[in-house]
Amino acid sequence: MKRIVIRVLTLLCIITVSCKESTKETEKPQEEVQPLEIKVKGEEVIYATDSTSLKGYIAYDENSTLKKPAILIVHEWWGHNNYVRERADMLANLGYTAMAVDMYGDGKLANHPSDAGKFARSVFANLPEAKARFNAAKTLLMNHESVDANKIAAIGYCFGGSVVLTMANSGEDLDAVAAFHSGITLPVMPNDQLKARVLVCNGADDGFISPESITAYTKAMDSIGAKYEYISYPGAKHGFTSKEADENGKKFNLPLAYNAEADAKSWQALQDLLNEVF
Repeated sequence: MKRIVIRVLTLLCIITVSCKESTKETEKPQEEVQPLEIKVKGEEVIYATDSTSLKGYIAYDENSTLKKPAILIVHEWWGHNNYVRERADMLANLGYTAMAVDMYGDGKLANHPSDAGKFARSVFANLPEAKARFNAAKTLLMNHESVDANKIAAIGYCFGGSVVLTMANSGEDLDAVAAFHSGITLPVMPNDQLKARVLVCNGADDGFISPESITAYTKAMDSIGAKYEYISYPGAKHGFTSKEADENGKKFNLPLAYNAEADAKSWQALQDLLNEVF
């Protein structure tokens, strides 16, 4: 009897081990799901205010289904050109959805500083229309399929920097704004309507920005307890982020110059700001 019991137990053990080994053989390790590489898609968009037709450009990662923070980009005084679209592509490569806006209408471009000055002044001479153009772009971007409408920032270059700072000072609902080689004597100076975190990146050798204007701007920001950073890059002149600055400076006898170090450092400062805010 004992021998029978032992044989039965032995047989059960063999069957159990065999089942386990069979299960191990049929079980396959789960394959790791590799994230898709970022694939930037850029598309032109047409939008408008009640009085102005506008042409913009939206860049985003078409391989991602996640909702992303949105970044508005306002052009230099030359108008909505390839440079501002390149910056939109760069932000899309960082995982944001970015829109290069049109503040002049119909994608209008200036070929000479005198025309650029006229276009820029016309925008600031009519702030209600300027706000309407900015908000038309903002609304379009926030409704884009790739965007988390609760997360939005705006950046700008030269004239565009002045635009985003003015919009923020006017109470626009923005999480952050960043301005590069930007004027800081603004149509609307900092006040208690300002909600956004602010980054200003200017060249210490920018002849268009006076020490008095820096003092006035930073004092105004300090007086309202604003969260901001003002950075002056040594040796950097106006237009330091644009590789076309040297050519334009020579062509029009203007104190413009590209500065690779200041360009890289200011771009990193922007990334740091966006990482903190979002």
